[in-house]
Amino acid sequence: MLTREENEALCRVGPGTLMGNLVREYWVPAALSSELPTPDSDPLRVMLLGEQLIAFRDTNGKVGLFHHTCPHRGASLFFGRNEEAGIRCVYHGWKFSVDGTCVDMPNEPAESDFKHKVRALAYPTHERNGIVWAYLGARSTPPPLPSLEGNMLPDGEWQVTMIQRECNWFQGLEGDIDTSHFSFLHAGSMDVTTQQPGTFSYYMLADRAPRYSVVDTDFGTMYGAYRDTEDGRRYWRVANFLFPFWTMPPQGLLGHKVTARAWVPMDDTHTMFFMAGPKLRRTPPPGAERSAPLNRANEGAAPAGAWNRMLPNTTDWFGRFRLAANSSNDYMIDRDRQRRNSSMDDFTGIQGIHLQDQAITESEGALYDRSVEHLASSDMMVIRVRRRLLLAARALADQGLTPPGVDDAEVFAARAGGVFLPADADWLEATESLRRGFAHHPELDPSITGPLV
Repeated sequence: MLTREENEALCRVGPGTLMGNLVREYWVPAALSSELPTPDSDPLRVMLLGEQLIAFRDTNGKVGLFHHTCPHRGASLFFGRNEEAGIRCVYHGWKFSVDGTCVDMPNEPAESDFKHKVRALAYPTHERNGIVWAYLGARSTPPPLPSLEGNMLPDGEWQVTMIQRECNWFQGLEGDIDTSHFSFLHAGSMDVTTQQPGTFSYYMLADRAPRYSVVDTDFGTMYGAYRDTEDGRRYWRVANFLFPFWTMPPQGLLGHKVTARAWVPMDDTHTMFFMAGPKLRRTPPPGAERSAPLNRANEGAAPAGAWNRMLPNTTDWFGRFRLAANSSNDYMIDRDRQRRNSSMDDFTGIQGIHLQDQAITESEGALYDRSVEHLASSDMMVIRVRRRLLLAARALADQGLTPPGVDDAEVFAARAGGVFLPADADWLEATESLRRGFAHHPELDPSITGPLV
């Protein structure tokens, strides 16, 4: 467990905080490109790392990201006019280009040079595969964008999903690096006899208490969780934490699975989840309507169902990408399904993997007090990632040490997933080539995963 002081240091991300300063060293997903659909379209409120920002796409298609207050007298630029390659404050007409330069100050005399002395607080942006990235750090020249394969797929082959959570960012991240919960929260009602012998799904249900190996890497931290099979092999689930808030869960086949998931702090008690990866089919196969939330092929693809319905976006600071099933309606929990506890129902009574995760992490509170928890051997990865983040943040604060991966984009070119290995194999050596991003492995057979993973 953490002390209250350590928990505060880990979770708080506002300007000047220990963890906030660390996260600001990296590029951060801020919005979807589709939220700024056309040049001179409406400005967008963006809450990011505890800062109230305004995003807009100018006449030339460039994206600006400003602190929302005009540097003149603090009026919100959300109400500004997005026109002629800049955003104009409607209070006194001051206009700013995407880099924060004041290009017009019409309420000052023509001979005045005051506009050259005023700038809006603007952050650099970059667009890639549908994500608007932002750099909120102190460098005059930002570092390179991380080489996350899920955000670097060819045109027409990628998709990106966003969903908001009403809790601290690290609660969502911890759930993504905790492999043992899958056998309970998502598959607790399923019996091993329902799965094809010899598949990943079969061994996950046959042994719900995996053993762990955790190692530090150049990009962050990685775990291998293994289960012994009856034929002398081991089923390994390999997953990654990548600085500062990226995860690659172990669902799918190692060497074949491509995805990147971010738990981006909006502020200390709200998180925006981003998932970037290949386009997935949206129509469940015949007979899979009930099992769609547990089907790896539907991960992130929003299979049909009330539990996936999104509320309309609003212009509020926290009005974007909210699920209709939420704490106000107990996440549409069905107690009858929960009580039946059959393989055709849900262990939780809550439908859908993401919604089950969301209900649990939000139920911990807006910002969970980790000083009261009781950690077990299954929490090895969680413990190591907490330590890694705090050590890196303190090294930055006390010694000015650059955090892992900031200047080396290629370390993020990694993959995660499951694999069968001989029982005596060194899992790190045996999986080295499969864990590299941007590789092609035509010899792999995804059917060995089974429907759960």
